[in-house]
Amino acid sequence: MLTFSKFPIPVSLTLSTLTQNLFFPAHADFFLLTCNLRRILAYTNNMPHVSLVCMSGFRVREQEMFAVGMTLPGLASRAGAVGALPGLGLLTLAGLTPPSWSVSYHEAPRVTDELVRELLASGPLLVGISALTASIVEAYELCRRLRAAGVRTVIGGLHATSCPDEAAKHADAVVAGDGEPVWAQVLDDCERGALRGIYRAAAPFDLRLSPLPRFDLLGNKARPRFTMQTARGCPLACEFCGASRLLGPFREKPIERIREELSALSSLARRPMIELADDNTFAGKRDASELLRTLERSGARYFTEVDWRVGERADALKQLAASGCVQVLVGIESIVHAPKGMGAKAAPLTRIMNSLANIQEAGVAVIGCFIVGADGETYESMQQLGEFLIDAPLADVQLTLQTPFPGTALHERLRRENRLLSDRGWESYTLFDLTYVPTPLSAPELEAGFRNLVKYVFAPDPSRRRMEIRQRVWAKRYGDVS
Repeated sequence: MLTFSKFPIPVSLTLSTLTQNLFFPAHADFFLLTCNLRRILAYTNNMPHVSLVCMSGFRVREQEMFAVGMTLPGLASRAGAVGALPGLGLLTLAGLTPPSWSVSYHEAPRVTDELVRELLASGPLLVGISALTASIVEAYELCRRLRAAGVRTVIGGLHATSCPDEAAKHADAVVAGDGEPVWAQVLDDCERGALRGIYRAAAPFDLRLSPLPRFDLLGNKARPRFTMQTARGCPLACEFCGASRLLGPFREKPIERIREELSALSSLARRPMIELADDNTFAGKRDASELLRTLERSGARYFTEVDWRVGERADALKQLAASGCVQVLVGIESIVHAPKGMGAKAAPLTRIMNSLANIQEAGVAVIGCFIVGADGETYESMQQLGEFLIDAPLADVQLTLQTPFPGTALHERLRRENRLLSDRGWESYTLFDLTYVPTPLSAPELEAGFRNLVKYVFAPDPSRRRMEIRQRVWAKRYGDVS
């Protein structure tokens, strides 16, 4: 006899008989019935299953801006790369999932019937969902559909960390902050049928305890880039950024842990291309040499985010290209405005550009990141930025609209000033859609000015010029890199 809950059921029971005993109506969807059966069998065999869902993909809500972006090769290629990045946070939690649970990983550019069927087919007792602000409404819809099918859900990520009470209205549980310290409790509570709402770690997670992410769950699908983390958070406190505070203080992962992860990634690809999920690599106090040597020995190539001061560090520059670093994204932010909280990152533009020239001279391409829409932004200042970028000796550029993500000092300030646009929901928090009342321009004026700036900066001729700069930079160290 097998025991399902309180009901003893003979092993020879047919599926149709089981349907009646479990009180499914005669017209119940056969697929849903099968999925429920799988969940029950998995639970009976002491192997509950958790399905982990990364709300991936690139989003732009305003259709004219979307149309512009998808026609410009520089924007389209970067959007594709970002949208294809694996969900490192979920793979890390998978690495902490005890062997008494089975686990699967799923990527969801959108919530579709096919996605729901795929998840239900995995027979989950729990579905864990990670979403950013722009995709959180879709995550809530996925929760609704899964809970209607009898599956418990838990949501985590930066948005859930900022708005845990909101997320708790849609999911059975919410992980606010670092997920590692509370994941075992979430699974245990779920197995006992006692999920308790919001889970928050008592202290920041010690990265010395970091598990090896379950990169094996990515399967055999070709990946343009893998993800890995060497540090969490940022010691700076830029007003528009949530990374420096939402997940606790800045921490660096021990070299031995990084070495293990690089080895695992090298088993998946002969020479993996990695995007470091760091907010500011090399910003800590440790000597960068050991990290750079470890990266070099792995044979991997990588892309990461740094601040411009790396270009003034002779020790880092000497090893940066040799370590496999192909490209860095540097937040210059503005050539005329000064966002609050930048600390030592704030400096005269001439000094910043000299430092970036040093990085490129060392054989590493620089993507200069600029934010449009700070208080005081005008047509004239946008034109000034456009003219600067047309001639700037940068290997690439990134332009985004200022976005007051929840949990940031910027969001709190604009909320106090009653400047958040009430008709722009979370799905508009994409970095390319306007969500607040600007000054002195009106909202339509800033939107039009931003679109025109994007068209100007990413037109074929300047895009081609930046590609030529990239090729020259890479040739200094790597030879012909495509």
